[in-house]
Amino acid sequence: MRRLLVVLAIALTSCGGQVGLGSVVQQLQPPAVATPAAVASDTTIESVKAVIERANQAQQKAFTSGDASLMRENATAAYYDELTRINSDLARGGVTSFTLVRIEWGDVTVSGTTAVATAYETWRTIYSDGSQDQRTDRNDYALVRDSGAWKIQADVQPSAQGATPGSGTVPAQTQPDTTTTRPARISDTSSNWSGYVASGGTYTSVTGTWIVPQVGATTTGADATWVGIGGVSGTDLIQAGTQATVSGGSVTYEAWTEMLPDSSRTVSLAVAPGDSVTVSITEQTSGDWLITMVNNTTKSRYERTVRYASSRSSAEWIQEAPSAGRGIIPLDDFGAVRFTGGSAVRDGKTQSLSALGATAVAMINRAGQAIAQPSTLGADGSSFAVTRTSAPGSVQGGGRTFRRRP
Repeated sequence: MRRLLVVLAIALTSCGGQVGLGSVVQQLQPPAVATPAAVASDTTIESVKAVIERANQAQQKAFTSGDASLMRENATAAYYDELTRINSDLARGGVTSFTLVRIEWGDVTVSGTTAVATAYETWRTIYSDGSQDQRTDRNDYALVRDSGAWKIQADVQPSAQGATPGSGTVPAQTQPDTTTTRPARISDTSSNWSGYVASGGTYTSVTGTWIVPQVGATTTGADATWVGIGGVSGTDLIQAGTQATVSGGSVTYEAWTEMLPDSSRTVSLAVAPGDSVTVSITEQTSGDWLITMVNNTTKSRYERTVRYASSRSSAEWIQEAPSAGRGIIPLDDFGAVRFTGGSAVRDGKTQSLSALGATAVAMINRAGQAIAQPSTLGADGSSFAVTRTSAPGSVQGGGRTFRRRP
């Protein structure tokens, strides 16, 4: 079921991939006589699936026509009210249409007059500015029998649940740790970047995977982890990644994209500490870029094709202290973030960071102290870690307009 797109406003002072279930191959079995109970069970399960499919279709038609009553037949009164609010919020958020691309089924369980069903749904959304995205989410439905018919009582997306404040420690790894901890020899320093940068040649794709760090909630600030193209030798930069913002003892996690000089845009991909996230940015045709973000842990996926004039002059794998207006927000206590699978396409050839000759960049504060230190590259030439040091982060200026910058 198409859910509410939540857009978080970033203000320091106020402060989920396509699930490849695969095709189920049914092996031929010797003929058997099904019992009436088994037949009834199969029929009931198909009835539950049919109600969910009809509800999805009804929500699409209700949004397009503006007739909310189309959603009433397959929903309880409370859930009908929720669907009405969701469609209203989607319209206010700039959505012009949405379409169910596919639905793949997980477990469906029926117990008397109640049922629960898991569906992996891929929806395509079109916005008023002409852009579109496509994502897949797990939906856990609860249904009840009402006047002899199945109706949806609730729909929960586990990947959209909120994250708890972190402790600033490195979360348990969900993939082999190929990173090193030995500090890299620093070639460059920056007031808000730490990681690796590759330049020289023409870059048409960049990819990286990282584990979302569990951020400490006691130090007000923010951090952003991303990959991008451009931004080293010019003012152009197309980038996408994840971010944590700490304020008032709580931590907010989100995913975002940005194309300078425009401000960043929060996207509909839920992330939480410990999640493995893979981001790639690829030029498909001249000036058309596909941004793909996959939460490998929850199997949620976000895709968007954008038009952008890039210099294609560099590729980056960065941990950043985000900017606010003309200043930089203090760097939070993220512990360490580990990058793996880093690569880029330069002059038509896919290469690792090592093969690209990527150089290490350390983030320094006003006193010249390193506050975020990259490690040497791992043996695979594509992995490294960025560690938050004990040096204090410092604010340079103020403001509220959220902007990342080189």
